[in-house]
Amino acid sequence: MFTPLSQGLLLLAASVFLVTLARRVGLPTSMGYLVVGLVLGPHALGVISDSGTTRLLAELGVAFLLFTLGLEFSVPRMLAMRREVFGLGAAQVIATGGVFALLGHALGIAWLTAVVLGGAVAMSSTAILLQQLTERAELNRTHGRLAFAMLLFQDLAFVPLLALASALIGGERFDSSAGAVAVVGGVLAIVAVLAAGRWLLRPLFHEIAHSRLRELFTLAVLFVALGSAWVSHIAGLSFALGAFLSGMMLAETEYRHQIEAVIRPFRDILLGLFFISVGMLLDMRLLGRLGELAIVLAMLVTLVVLKATLAALVTRPFTTTRFKALRTGIVMSIGGEFGVALCSLLLQAGLAAERLAEPLLVAIVLSMLLSPLILNNNKRVARLLLRERAPAPTASEREDAATGQIARREHVILCGFGRVGQNVARVLESQGFEYIALDLDPARIRAARQAGDPVVFGDSADEELLTTAGVANASAVVISFSDPATSIGILRSVRRLRPEVPVLVRTRDDARIQELQDAGATDVVPETFEASLMLVSHVLMLLQVPAASVVRTVGDIRNNRYTVLRNIVGRGESRPVDERSEHREEIKSVVVPPGAWAVGRTLGEVRHRGIEVTFTGVRRQGILGREPAGDTVLRDGDIVVIYGQPEELERAEAVLLAG
Repeated sequence: MFTPLSQGLLLLAASVFLVTLARRVGLPTSMGYLVVGLVLGPHALGVISDSGTTRLLAELGVAFLLFTLGLEFSVPRMLAMRREVFGLGAAQVIATGGVFALLGHALGIAWLTAVVLGGAVAMSSTAILLQQLTERAELNRTHGRLAFAMLLFQDLAFVPLLALASALIGGERFDSSAGAVAVVGGVLAIVAVLAAGRWLLRPLFHEIAHSRLRELFTLAVLFVALGSAWVSHIAGLSFALGAFLSGMMLAETEYRHQIEAVIRPFRDILLGLFFISVGMLLDMRLLGRLGELAIVLAMLVTLVVLKATLAALVTRPFTTTRFKALRTGIVMSIGGEFGVALCSLLLQAGLAAERLAEPLLVAIVLSMLLSPLILNNNKRVARLLLRERAPAPTASEREDAATGQIARREHVILCGFGRVGQNVARVLESQGFEYIALDLDPARIRAARQAGDPVVFGDSADEELLTTAGVANASAVVISFSDPATSIGILRSVRRLRPEVPVLVRTRDDARIQELQDAGATDVVPETFEASLMLVSHVLMLLQVPAASVVRTVGDIRNNRYTVLRNIVGRGESRPVDERSEHREEIKSVVVPPGAWAVGRTLGEVRHRGIEVTFTGVRRQGILGREPAGDTVLRDGDIVVIYGQPEELERAEAVLLAG
């Protein structure tokens, strides 16, 4: 027997090995976790068991995933998507569930049991789809947005289906009033989470942020995510739905980026456990019997093909082309964790014959295991089925090609594309200089690339990435990270590749200037001292000191490495610039979905709603128009690029989506 410690060590060792292997061969990390569960689960080596604690932690991983996804949405965006959520989502569940219920009844299953089984098959995995669509940068594409709308409705539809299954297991007739009570309870839970998010979360995080205690901020984020998940769970809804709603509320605050950074490690680890738990469900013994294997494979093919076909048919009225509808159908063709739960309940209660329910359960799990293969090839399969030729290179491919061209010319490399990096980029652009930016924040990169900026995902200290970014042809390198340790690592990589290129480094104060210079910095700019210099120059100008003398004084201070300021400002009094300052500005891109208030209106009309942001561009069909005029009419599918303070960016998004 394995002890809990040995189980944990084997689980960690297998996860590290198989996830690393999956990434090396170009597969999603979820595939590595699925194989870990398959090999170490109770139906194979039996190293780990399918315990209640494991399932709870796995569900929390899904909740954290939906929480972080909610941070990228907002109430106005959800209002703009109400037609897709309640129209398309309901159509998909009813059509898919109805067809499979008819098939089940034709095979001898009682009507109400067949309805539950049909609903189980209609479900798709929220965790798998959202994680892989996000990894593939397809969540904001048409098929990704429509798939997300259907997944949201499935979370809501699970409540009455679970109530019906519970009534059947208890040997009672389904009571419609009990189902109505369950639905009302779910609605009240949603209202409670939304109300708390609207009136309590912003002041709570405002107070905690001012305390400057990192651990307190982390505790508050975990409390909000888990608390909202718990409220929805006791009301009969899923953990994930409550967590998503609370994340959506926090998306309207200026703390959303830091909240996402705090929750990400917990999400990634627990989500890995979710995928492991899915792999543990697959009974390898059932696949070992040839006759039953044929039944499982037949059910798997039927499930995937029928689900894709039905989802594509109901999606067609919501899209402009058959291709987009078919891509959406292919994405929604896999099974889901809710379907596994419903099938397991009916199977354990003996309401469904084992010869049908067991192969169906395995087919659903197999579809989830095959999801990386299905999702990674959804575009290729859709083109093949429609016999369409691939179109011209996509906007993303054109951007990659354009970035490669810049790397071969003289340009500036910006390491970090946060507030400081974006400000440097704007000035370089205004003066006619080209640049390539490197950053590790996926949300920031997605917004920047949608805005047409040449930004590449990756670690700026990675020598291979620096080579790809054209460090051999760079006229200068700017390191805008505030952490000196990060900057030193980048400096060493740059100096190994290109010893003579000028490198400008940003730092908060003078604490490690000498260390940065020893690592190869051409010049170091301390934020606190530069702010003091600006104040000095303005004061001297107000005191009628000649401009030439002011310039000379400021220059002397810089040339002497800020010696005068070091003598004035004690090291203990120097405070770092607050990254969460409400005065920072950033870039944001807003996708205008069908039904949004801004569709058919001009940018001038949007500006007249009192928002204080700069419209830096409008991207339409892959073509970016910089500095759009006020009479530009917005269309469905446009990507509006805005620049300003976080609160104003959220207000602008609310106006664009809901007026």
